[in-house]
Amino acid sequence: MSILSRLALVAGMTAMLSSTALAAGLTVGFSQIGSESGWRAAETSVTKMEAEKRGIDLKFADAQQKQENQIKAIRGFIAQGVDAILVAPVVATGWDAVLGEAKDAKIPVILLDRGVDAAEDLYLTSVASDQVEEGRVAGRFLVDSVKDKDCKVVELQGTVGSTPAINRKKGFEEAIAGKANISIVRSQTGDFTRAKGKEVMEGFIKAESGGKDICAVYAHNDDMAVGAIQAIKDAGLKPGSDILVVSIDAVPDIFSAMAAGEANATVELTPNMAGPAFDALEAYLKDGKAPEKFIITESKLYTPADNPQGEYEARKGLGY
Repeated sequence: MSILSRLALVAGMTAMLSSTALAAGLTVGFSQIGSESGWRAAETSVTKMEAEKRGIDLKFADAQQKQENQIKAIRGFIAQGVDAILVAPVVATGWDAVLGEAKDAKIPVILLDRGVDAAEDLYLTSVASDQVEEGRVAGRFLVDSVKDKDCKVVELQGTVGSTPAINRKKGFEEAIAGKANISIVRSQTGDFTRAKGKEVMEGFIKAESGGKDICAVYAHNDDMAVGAIQAIKDAGLKPGSDILVVSIDAVPDIFSAMAAGEANATVELTPNMAGPAFDALEAYLKDGKAPEKFIITESKLYTPADNPQGEYEARKGLGY
């Protein structure tokens, strides 16, 4: 190994060790929405693993899908004097006051996987996918799949008022705009849960000639899609063929459904938002330079052509 190569290796190791040493001294609060879906459970699991790997003391609070619980938890973190706060906000509005309190306490806040309708100076950065693009990717898949065939779509929306529900709907509608043969005939929230997705899909099926008039179901997450798949089967129809199933998240169970021919596409939302968040936080604490305001993850499409059984095996141990 040349002297230059050795010096580069030493410099890299020194930087890595100094970053780890910096991280090891941190206490970070994490206000999680809850555990409404498999993806959410994986995000929690991966965040805890990332914190442990870096030597960060992570204070975890489960909001059980209630904003008031998140606000209470954030105020608790502020009172404890944590070094930073991670928040996966349950809804987009109503954050100005508590984020302002964190700012006054000089505690940087990082948003994970969802945005807020608040001034950008109230948080350090936001690590998320492009949720509008997720919807576009799902919509483009359906457009390409049905071509000129008439296609009535039923939509399972996420939690009312949440940024994923708003943006995934917007992107999907943009993708099918101008396609006169494709229309959303029914749309209702399934609250991102499997049970609610099944219940709402049962209602859609009853309202649309026992499901015979439904071409496709577009679900804002995989858990609702899995619930919808069960409702379709209960109605004596074949998910994946009689009714196309398109959703977002790329959790293990949707790959199992895909391998069984019961789902047609999913758009990946990586559960590792914490890795980029901790990287940004450590860099900020080291040199005081603010990171990019929005750190965007990839929105990758998966179909039955992408080895769904292999994807299931690769993901099943991530805490989903």
